[in-house]
Amino acid sequence: MRRYWVEQAAFIDSDQGKSVLISGDNFRHICIVCRQDVDDEFEVLTDDAIAYKVKIINKEKKRAFANIISQRVLPEIKKPHIELCVSLPKFNKFELILEKSVELSVTKIRPFFSENSFIRSAKKLSDERLKRWQKIVKSATQQTGRGRLMTIEPPCTLAELLENFNQNDSAAGLFPYEGECEKTVKQELQSIKTGSYNSIWAFIGSEGGFSQVELSQFVSNGLSPVTLGEQVLRVETACVSLASIIKYELIDK
Repeated sequence: MRRYWVEQAAFIDSDQGKSVLISGDNFRHICIVCRQDVDDEFEVLTDDAIAYKVKIINKEKKRAFANIISQRVLPEIKKPHIELCVSLPKFNKFELILEKSVELSVTKIRPFFSENSFIRSAKKLSDERLKRWQKIVKSATQQTGRGRLMTIEPPCTLAELLENFNQNDSAAGLFPYEGECEKTVKQELQSIKTGSYNSIWAFIGSEGGFSQVELSQFVSNGLSPVTLGEQVLRVETACVSLASIIKYELIDK
């Protein structure tokens, strides 16, 4: 069954009870692109972690109305939550990371600026770009059927990110590094398993990796570098690999 994300404001009271107003971008996507028509049934998702099965009862030129037939509670994402901290790569790569992160149950993306990041200032990120990222997250959420949207935090500097991490006592950190490392990701995760953490922050560099100065910043903030293997991975591959490993080792038990 098809699923579509709608905002809470789309729910209205009608003579038949609670209904869903389909308008604007939702109408174009659901009724024009996907060709849903009167009497068609599908699910709508919203930020209350409930999937509502609905049926279109009326379709006009620019809007449609659907009655709620039934509803089901969607499962919450298990803890520890995965939070990917990504040094901003090229936009097409970051968009792929957003999509795959939703599919892999990542709860939060924390983009940041580093010496080798593609974008090094928030001034270069337009409102249209940020809206596009949110649209990608919603589209991937529809596909997966998860109950909550993945959050995209406002981009910040590496120093600000590490400061925020250190203020969060319930978070553990993973710092994959392409240089010399004494421990593997698997060994570090074994140590994390012994603690009680609500979230795992995974720090991923962009093209070019992290500089020696940035390496020192991580170490001074208590994050020792770990290796993902002998081969150097592209940023999008590292994000998918690390999220998958964390999900397998700590969440899908």
